[in-house]
Amino acid sequence: MSHRLEQINELLRSELSNLLAREVPLENGMVTITYVKCGADLKNATIGISVLPEGLAGTALEQLKKISGQLARELNKKIKIKFIPRFYWEIDSLERNAIEIDRAVREARRNDEQYDR
Repeated sequence: MSHRLEQINELLRSELSNLLAREVPLENGMVTITYVKCGADLKNATIGISVLPEGLAGTALEQLKKISGQLARELNKKIKIKFIPRFYWEIDSLERNAIEIDRAVREARRNDEQYDR
């Protein structure tokens, strides 16, 4: 990935994070942008989100899809790039998988401690 593309991904992630804090109030929940991956032509961007609690992930995705155009217009006012890419939202499962692995490791350690006694 080129340095320029990395810069654009980070700029979009940062600006979208700021916008989400204001524009997407999720009652009793929180949405975090974990990554932005623009295509080489900058026409499309896949945006990974993390939602807490996980039960609100579907609701958050629906809200984000509905306001994608509004977010793009706001970004167009804030940042100077030729055009804002089309957004494709997805749940970032990496964090959820890490939590599950951590939970399994802790459980295995507890079982080992009980077995050693």
